[in-house]
Amino acid sequence: MPVLFFGAFLFSTNFLFSKVFIYAKIVLMSLKKSEIIVPAIIAEIDAWLLLFVLKTIGFNLQDFLIKTNLEVFFIPLNIFLKFLPIILPFVAIFYVFIGSLFKNKSQGIFQFFKFTLVGSLNTFIDFGILNFLMFIFQITFGWGYSIFKAISFSSGVINSYFWNKFWTFQKTETKAGAGEFSKFYLVTFIGFLINVSIASFVVNVIGPQFGFSKVMWANIGAFIAVLCAFIWNFLSSKFFVFKK
Repeated sequence: MPVLFFGAFLFSTNFLFSKVFIYAKIVLMSLKKSEIIVPAIIAEIDAWLLLFVLKTIGFNLQDFLIKTNLEVFFIPLNIFLKFLPIILPFVAIFYVFIGSLFKNKSQGIFQFFKFTLVGSLNTFIDFGILNFLMFIFQITFGWGYSIFKAISFSSGVINSYFWNKFWTFQKTETKAGAGEFSKFYLVTFIGFLINVSIASFVVNVIGPQFGFSKVMWANIGAFIAVLCAFIWNFLSSKFFVFKK
């Protein structure tokens, strides 16, 4: 009986891996090289920045899941975090593959998928630099926080410009005219006001709620600001800055 069970286990495992291999091959063959390499690079950077932020704010997965009555998910989530730099690139490639299924019908939808992936990198650069500055200077509120948020946001914006120009919207010319730069700076300035103002309002006016620490609330404020500015960033980039 144990022999039969072991044989069935090997057969099912082999069958599963063969199916995964076939689907993975289909995914890779349907994508361009840039649609594989770029998502993998972005996801790898995302993974390390996320782990850095979680360590900086003192995030404890088990405590968080206990507080939210989700401790049943501790083991899979803990494994996921431990192997995040390995897992996330594959997730990102599959995410771009899903978006590529729409590119024949709507290039805009595929661009949106790519834009969100670039946006994830902008977000983690934003959060990474913000937490690095708060950690170095031990400032988590007030004007100091607003200045740090402005620096971290600006860093994310610079990253966003180059990735979105050459990958998301594929404007291949390397010499941008004064018009494109003017549009970029205008959009950046408005996005800057939206992002920093909302983050500063949440942190400095509303203040920590629901028992969150100042550091955790500072990150919540930054996250809310990112969500509010996201739609503006995509629409303005597609139809104003990088319009073909």
